[in-house]
Amino acid sequence: MKTAVKKVRVESTDLSIGMYVCDLDRPWLDSPFLIQGFYIKDNVDIDTVRCMCDYVYVDRVVAREQLTSNLPTASSALLSVTPVIESIDPSSNAIVEGVDEATISNPVAKSQQGIEEFFPDRELTKYTHTVSWRDEAAKAKAAIQVLYDFISAFMRSSVRNDRLDMENIRQAVEPMVDSVIRNPDACLWSAVMKPETIASYDAALRSAVYSCVLGRQLGLPRRDLCSLAIGGMLFDIGKLRLGDDILHADRQLTDKEMSIMTRHVEVGLSILQGGGLSDPDIIDFIANHHERHDGSGYPQGLAGDLIPVFGRIAGVVDCYNAITSSRRYASTRSPAEAINQLYKLKGVHFNEDLIDEFIQAIGVYPVGAMVELSTGEVAIVAAQSSSRRLRPIVVMLLDSEKNPCRGGHYINLETTTHSDDGSKLDIVKNLEPNAFGVDRGAIKLF
Repeated sequence: MKTAVKKVRVESTDLSIGMYVCDLDRPWLDSPFLIQGFYIKDNVDIDTVRCMCDYVYVDRVVAREQLTSNLPTASSALLSVTPVIESIDPSSNAIVEGVDEATISNPVAKSQQGIEEFFPDRELTKYTHTVSWRDEAAKAKAAIQVLYDFISAFMRSSVRNDRLDMENIRQAVEPMVDSVIRNPDACLWSAVMKPETIASYDAALRSAVYSCVLGRQLGLPRRDLCSLAIGGMLFDIGKLRLGDDILHADRQLTDKEMSIMTRHVEVGLSILQGGGLSDPDIIDFIANHHERHDGSGYPQGLAGDLIPVFGRIAGVVDCYNAITSSRRYASTRSPAEAINQLYKLKGVHFNEDLIDEFIQAIGVYPVGAMVELSTGEVAIVAAQSSSRRLRPIVVMLLDSEKNPCRGGHYINLETTTHSDDGSKLDIVKNLEPNAFGVDRGAIKLF
């Protein structure tokens, strides 16, 4: 594979329509751009980049005829700008009334400030990977198995009305939390690629991992990561007491059944508090995971800042997990489609900063997402790049003719940028989870 990138430095004052920006004057993760790499479509895009950067690098390999609406533009790649930068007047390079100049000049700082305001009594930490995803894989797999075994036993006890093992619950999540702290990709892989067994147990496992990964992105201390994991594991436990006719319905629920289903929040809290749950953060997580930013949720119809922050986190995790989970009455949707849907719900159902942070944590192409490359080959995302959001590490599944590849062959798209014939190697399409008949359970990393 060829890895050369033909890029040249261009001052932001010299940008022109049709250029493809492949690098910035700073690390991508320190920029307000959600995705790495975009093209300049119009004067609004030019002004957007000028507000952010003194200079950029332009990839000369990308020809003008390749710049289609399928590629992101500078404006569409922005992480968090409210209102949208389309309000910039390109003729004057001024910011029109109603747009906060500080927001446009440094939206990432604004987002970070918002996150810090969520946790005034916490000292937030900027986590870094201390091991590679490959080195963490074995520990992550073991931690996920320990947690799943505990979830299975805990849920069975709940259904039987046995005394719940609340004393050992934090001990059960700690190996997973420590693995996520070291490198979240390995735990995400073990959780999302685990063969399906009992749907409610699988969902509890994934929610625990997603909650912990988001908490790590937010910089919360280890104790809070454990609380988030416990909340994610338990927030739907009340559903187990609602009856199989509702829980396992192979259709959309009726209004009456939905009314019964909404009681799972109340039922779950009753079960857990009766078993000794007293942590206020975990209680907030469980009690408010169906509240929504615009007040349209339940059980209390809380809105905005009235929703406790752990409840806001829970809502994002629950929504993503629901979209990507298999359901009897609806087809499973891809992780990338779920990310796209969450992004559309920013400021409506969910806090904007939390959505941005969740996307940063999970990735534009989340672990477990199936994708097609520009070569026609099919791969599955195994881990995120440390700096290039559109260029994750992928495990190759099918060749360009859609025939199986040799097992365990992976490519780091951050460093492998071109195929053997010199053409650009990119992800060009998201695929459904079982596209081309791929058996996810048979996929091996090594």
